[in-house]
Amino acid sequence: MIQIKNLHKSYPMGKDSLHVLKGLNLHIKEGEFVSIMGSSGSGKSTLLNIVGLLDEHDDGEYFLNGQMIEKLDEKKAAILRNKFLGFVFQSFNLISYKTALENVALPLYYKGVGRKDRLKIAMDYLDKVGLKDWANHLPNELSGGQKQRVAIARALVTKPKVVLADEPTGALDSTTSDSVMEMLKEINREGMTVFVITHEEEIAEQTDRIVRLKDGIIISDEKVKHKIKA
Repeated sequence: MIQIKNLHKSYPMGKDSLHVLKGLNLHIKEGEFVSIMGSSGSGKSTLLNIVGLLDEHDDGEYFLNGQMIEKLDEKKAAILRNKFLGFVFQSFNLISYKTALENVALPLYYKGVGRKDRLKIAMDYLDKVGLKDWANHLPNELSGGQKQRVAIARALVTKPKVVLADEPTGALDSTTSDSVMEMLKEINREGMTVFVITHEEEIAEQTDRIVRLKDGIIISDEKVKHKIKA
């Protein structure tokens, strides 16, 4: 599903440049639940931006669903994002003047789905995340956990192949974080590839595979041994 070979990325820094990703090799198969861990400056957000078609790599190869990604204009990148990817952000990124229902329906608008159909589909997804009764509330009337569930519903509404979650629990308390992770696990059990960026060990340990980055290099890539609950 996601295949990265010898990936490099640098950013200009005055007369010099900052080499952020230094020859990454990473293969994530369809249906995997993977976390990318690393401290600030490790390159994990840059990696997410490249995987999410929000930024371009300098050297190396990136394949998404078997398609080589290179030199996409914004229109082509937007089409691929809408077709394959769903995003969940730490800061929720909900539109403040739109209701929960309208926020969830928005990606369907960009896909050309008619208003009646997209609102019906959006309501179904709000129901899936337990927020049907909050459909007509604005984001400022929702708790942090509710906002993140709306964001997850919005990420899922186009039925993407990959969900990219950037610090999805970073703004939440531990109880709410656990409920959000349970939701991501459920999405994964339904067959979706889930790619989580986090700096929290307890969050990463709830995924099936942890890839650790340091200074733009992968230093470990290990399967997680889950404890069997009594």
